Amino acid sequence: MLAPAERLPPPPLSRILGDEGFRLFFPLGAIYAALWPLQWVLVFGLDLPLARSTPPGLWHAHEMIFGAFGAALIGFITTAVPEWTDTPKMQGRRLFTLAGLWGAGRLVGFFGADAASAIGAVADTAWLAALAVYVARVSVRKRTDRLLAFLFWISALLCAQLTVRYAFLTGDAELAQLLLHCAGLVFLGLLGLALARITVPVSNLVLDPSEETSPFRPHPGRRHLAPGLIVVAVAGELLGLSPAVNGFLMIAAGAAFMDRIGEAFIGRAALRAEILVLAGSSAFAGIGLLLVGAARLGAPFGEVPGLHMALMGGLGLGVLAVFAIAGLLHTGQKLVLPRAAKLAFLCGAAAVLLRVLPDLGLMPVLPGPPYAVASVLWAAAFLIWLAGYWPLLRDPDTLGGDGC
Repeated sequence: MLAPAERLPPPPLSRILGDEGFRLFFPLGAIYAALWPLQWVLVFGLDLPLARSTPPGLWHAHEMIFGAFGAALIGFITTAVPEWTDTPKMQGRRLFTLAGLWGAGRLVGFFGADAASAIGAVADTAWLAALAVYVARVSVRKRTDRLLAFLFWISALLCAQLTVRYAFLTGDAELAQLLLHCAGLVFLGLLGLALARITVPVSNLVLDPSEETSPFRPHPGRRHLAPGLIVVAVAGELLGLSPAVNGFLMIAAGAAFMDRIGEAFIGRAALRAEILVLAGSSAFAGIGLLLVGAARLGAPFGEVPGLHMALMGGLGLGVLAVFAIAGLLHTGQKLVLPRAAKLAFLCGAAAVLLRVLPDLGLMPVLPGPPYAVASVLWAAAFLIWLAGYWPLLRDPDTLGGDGC
């Protein structure tokens, strides 16, 4: 062992962040998820300075789906796929190229720059296409079908991105809104698929940290039920079925996510934060889709609260869960969530409720600018996670964690 004076200097931060996808893209996603709503609500007052032909609300939806959650998707796929298939990690220049493409799209979307929308379209299409090609190449090389479901959903997200950008460029706000709804649903399908993969190893680690046994066995019919019904719901949207029919399809998909909560019933260990946050993600997604379905069947509220419950709540809490759990396991830590992660979950859940409940008439509207408190709590959730995990992510001694 080298003496202290003979130890090699630590590698540069770029080498550490480029070692694995989650180290680079989870912080990028957290920063963007925190900053975009703050500038949208508190700085520009639900407007954007460079938006001309595209309504600012559509830019908001696009940037949360393809910007904040998009970075989380890149980090998740480039970290999980090598682990699942025992293939070399994507590292270095390839990761930074993806980050550059993702970042180029964000430079356009942060201020809603319609004049540069074509540049953002090329950048976002490029990183989504590269992600799809990466998953396809690994599948072919390893001759496995384990990744085909992810390839399907990433390809669907790519198609949604292309059509949304076409609608932005042509000024077709109605088409853009429809396809953004579909893109949000596609991300919920990815969420359902990811939760099915994550819940099993996490539950087993909680029940038996020694990993000598695997006491948790999921119900096989529950694994792809929610993503499958999301496919049906997206098809109904694209086919232009009646509001009532699409409402029932949303309710069915929401019920499938609610059914996933059953996987949290593992005895006293169900009260562990690692289990509660995964169940909470399914609950928010399920309740949100149920609310959207109810709105289409004539409930006395619009679809916006349900969409925020499903996307801001279900996806937002799911992304935080992946950040927190993968951030521990891939840095070689034990699966015991720190206080920062738990506080981030609470802030995120509170932000969703404060955003949705006033629109449902279940609590009074808070004083001040619209949604100000919700946006601050939402930003706090991601910044608290980042502050708590940044020392692990940049520590060279955590390189080569065991994974999940």
